Amino acid sequence: MTDTFPAILAGRYEIRDLIGRGGMAEVHLGYDRRLNRVIAIKLLRSDLASDSTFQTRFQREAQSAAALNHPSIVAVYDSGEEALVQPDGTSRTVPYIVMEYVEGHTVRELLGDGEAVPIPEAVEIVTGVLDALEYSHHAGIVHRDIKPGNIMITSTGAVKVMDFGIARAIEDSAATVTQQHAVVGTAQYLSPEQARGEVVDARSDLYSTGCLLYELLTGQPPFTGDSAVAIAYQHVREVPKPPSSIAADIPEAIDRVVLKALAKRRDDRYGDAAHMRTDLLAAQRGSAVSAPAASAWAAAPTTTLPQQADAFSPAHPETPAPPPPAARQPLPMPVEEDDQRESKNRLGLWLLIAALLVAAGLGVWAVSSGILGGADPKPTASPTPTTVAVPDVTGKSEQEAKAAIESVGLVYAKGDDVASDTIPSGRAASTDPAAGTDAAPGSTVTVQYSLGTAMVDVPDVSGKTQEEAREALEKAGLKVGTSTSEDSAEVGKDKVIRTDPVARTSVQRGTTVSLVLSTGRVTVPDVKGMTLEQAQSALQDAGLTYNVNSPTTEKTSDQAKKDSSEVTGTSPAPGSSVEAGSQITIDYKRFDYQPAPTTPAPKPSGKPSSTQTTSPTGG
Repeated sequence: MTDTFPAILAGRYEIRDLIGRGGMAEVHLGYDRRLNRVIAIKLLRSDLASDSTFQTRFQREAQSAAALNHPSIVAVYDSGEEALVQPDGTSRTVPYIVMEYVEGHTVRELLGDGEAVPIPEAVEIVTGVLDALEYSHHAGIVHRDIKPGNIMITSTGAVKVMDFGIARAIEDSAATVTQQHAVVGTAQYLSPEQARGEVVDARSDLYSTGCLLYELLTGQPPFTGDSAVAIAYQHVREVPKPPSSIAADIPEAIDRVVLKALAKRRDDRYGDAAHMRTDLLAAQRGSAVSAPAASAWAAAPTTTLPQQADAFSPAHPETPAPPPPAARQPLPMPVEEDDQRESKNRLGLWLLIAALLVAAGLGVWAVSSGILGGADPKPTASPTPTTVAVPDVTGKSEQEAKAAIESVGLVYAKGDDVASDTIPSGRAASTDPAAGTDAAPGSTVTVQYSLGTAMVDVPDVSGKTQEEAREALEKAGLKVGTSTSEDSAEVGKDKVIRTDPVARTSVQRGTTVSLVLSTGRVTVPDVKGMTLEQAQSALQDAGLTYNVNSPTTEKTSDQAKKDSSEVTGTSPAPGSSVEAGSQITIDYKRFDYQPAPTTPAPKPSGKPSSTQTTSPTGG
């Protein structure tokens, strides 16, 4: 397959060594002549590119992926098509994608020996994946094929997710369960809705990420089988074993996070990548998580949402069912009926006398106490309750919450503020003890108030001054961290180029955001060795102008260099930092083509011809 591709694509991308091969495509090391950088080039199999529908879809997805600009996503620089001549002389157009070249290894290689990775490392990898998914989901792109082979770990330990959008366009029957011309995911990391052929969304990616986390923690995927269909069936119908049942060192809180991500129903999973990341990091720290207990998933039907174990309210005791009627027993026959009737009459008389005596006693007490006869009643002490129920003050202001708690004989105390996605800022979010709990009179109830939503989006402050950016970030509930400088042709001096985390990323309230500011300067690119036209284009792309010195001339007998030029240097030199729009002087040479001289043919050998002379005497 390799030898069918040309050496250069689009007149600028050199195809070099093969660095990866799959059933769908080959990935080559490449070099971008125009921008002087190493790249990766993915060339799809020509037989998969014969369908015009496939080509249109592939182009659309490649363009969507190219719009993603995030540190945890392998960048797509360019895409295009190249017309290739087949062995039979026909021409076929094959799509290609130009990507960021990443030095490192895939998570699949990391898991190659079937051994689990340490928990902190597993959490770090999955957190990087969730960062990438959060950004792509905000952009409306669902990956659809999250798996160890699509996750890169760079030589510096950074996480990079590959093939965004491309999974929609490529069909690989050996590794995926498919519909007609539509990839729905890799079997071991397949969401239930993908297995059923339903439309996927962001939560489908979170399910696949849960499968990835499961394998990192245990060394094996949640489901295995003899075929893709058998594995897909398990994804749809079976609840996986908790990871801690395979690796005993896994905390129960991480079990909760994994099993919530692997819920069969999408509505039971995390709503977005940010909330899954928050829970995962909390589980690693040993803090509380929002996911239900692992046992709840095993006990509940796969089609319903298990209730969170910690959220179960105390069950009201059910009214005991009446016992079954006793077997009917034969009653004793009356022997002396008249005596029994007389005995009953005497008993009724004594009961009547006793009732009258009691009534008389109560009357005397009522008169003496003032209840009857107009006298003021004597005060009587109410019984002191042994416990009171903690009132529900959720959503109340501090003044209202304090009054409600003190009104039932409890002592009010204000606790730390907490983030809440449901309670407005400044309103009571929770109490300790919880609402409805029985507490002794005089005991303290601590109220926590809401800070507002736990997650906020980083605002886009590109192009703003440092002070404007600080104001916008603080208004969003974020902190401003360090500022660094970087050359930029597009952004003015001391204006913000970007933030870290990048704009529109969802982060926890209070997160520190760093700024990258423009120096107002540009780095001179290295154009040495380019043609004059290529150098001029590269300088313009960098936001610079140019001036061209008169060329020198170099004679050459190389037919390929005929009427061509070559840049020999620039002033200022490559790598120099200059003001945007500065003029760069180009030195170059033109090649004067002169064919190599031909060797003259040898003269024929022989005696010299005789010379005619005139006699001195005439004649």
